[in-house]
Amino acid sequence: MIKSEKEELIKELNEKFSRAQTAIVAEFSKLNVETVTKLRKKFRDGKVDYKVLKNTLAKRAAKGTPVEVIAEDFVGPVAIAISYDDVVAPAKILTDFIKDLESIKVRSASVQGRRVDVEGVKALAKMPGLPELRAQLLGMLNQPAGKLVRTIAAPGSQLARVLQANVDKQPK
Repeated sequence: MIKSEKEELIKELNEKFSRAQTAIVAEFSKLNVETVTKLRKKFRDGKVDYKVLKNTLAKRAAKGTPVEVIAEDFVGPVAIAISYDDVVAPAKILTDFIKDLESIKVRSASVQGRRVDVEGVKALAKMPGLPELRAQLLGMLNQPAGKLVRTIAAPGSQLARVLQANVDKQPK
């Protein structure tokens, strides 16, 4: 790799690291192409970047970014999963994918600039993601409005039931 390519890669990584909400460093070994392809597809579907790192370049790119707290883990064969929106998505995807694999191990993560260990990543994976939180919030916002509508409609429906009961009682 020539110097200009390295500088361009460092600049690109630095830009990605600067925007990262969550970055998870994973150690991998002996992965076949099929497994890597499945993992990359899951990350793409979850809107998460997955990149195998050149360690020295990644360490340089991490300076001054939220990912700098995990830069010392850029040793050996490692990859990084980066999410720019959903803090939980990469942790969910990675922990779900590596349940049955021993060839991928999570080293650490940077969550909004804070270092998180392996147990923290597992705990993060158990949290609801952004879509689930939005659905819960929407449900909580709709609940009072629905209750208000039912309360306003109750007297009218009760009156209608009383009138219907009177009609049913009268002989034909």
